[in-house]
Amino acid sequence: MTIEAQHARKLFDVRRIRGHAVLIVISLVCAFPIYWLFATSLREPGDVGSLTPVPWPLSIGNYTDAAAKVDIVGLLINTFGVAFTSATAQLLIALLASYAFAIYKFRFQKILYLAFVGTWLVPFQVTMLPNYVLLYQLGLINTLAGVVVPTLCSALGVLMLRQHMTSFPKELVAAARMDGRSSWSILWTVVVPNLRPALAALAILLFINSWNEYFWPAVVLQRSNSVLQLGLRSFMGTEGNDWGPMMAVAGMACLPVFLLYIVLQRHIVNAFVRSGLK
Repeated sequence: MTIEAQHARKLFDVRRIRGHAVLIVISLVCAFPIYWLFATSLREPGDVGSLTPVPWPLSIGNYTDAAAKVDIVGLLINTFGVAFTSATAQLLIALLASYAFAIYKFRFQKILYLAFVGTWLVPFQVTMLPNYVLLYQLGLINTLAGVVVPTLCSALGVLMLRQHMTSFPKELVAAARMDGRSSWSILWTVVVPNLRPALAALAILLFINSWNEYFWPAVVLQRSNSVLQLGLRSFMGTEGNDWGPMMAVAGMACLPVFLLYIVLQRHIVNAFVRSGLK
């Protein structure tokens, strides 16, 4: 190996080490709030305000106090049901709509697509009152269905999936049609299997958005603590916040999303990798 090649290799190694060091620092900064959340929840109830980086002795007192004040299991089940239903419906509608916009050619296609995506630009505060009035007329106020129904469609999902659909090889679709397959069969047997990474990434994004939603459930459910985000209000009062149990409930609220990411991690990474390939 020549001197120039050795110098170039050393320079490359130095840059790679620097890059990894920067990524490690950024990761630690991003992960520290999550660590502090769980550290606070594992402190003794009387030691919640401590600034020591490592909680010791460990205690589950905050978790038992939270379980005594709210139905944590019920809140988790309700929140998961709302988020799962909303994300599944949004994903299905986005898949069907993006398939139609990307594969078929019809009159006013671009106008309809722009109108569909344009709804994404409308602020939620504009549609909140009409949605609330409609739910009141349907008798869905103070119900979990009232939280889900206005969120069944996602323009963002259509926008993201259409980009993947347009890059999908049209030759495969044409070959499937020549084999006599219907459009429905082509979608589920040809297109969907090749879009699993994109669908997984979009699914976890939609699920997280629904899981973290606070404002709309607070409007529909009013004083009810049927979902986890509203249940956290039980630890907030005029005399102060009960930080220990609140951090315990917030920590448990992070676990389902974290587990979902672990399950779909491979597909999500593949989606980012494929998005950079032509």
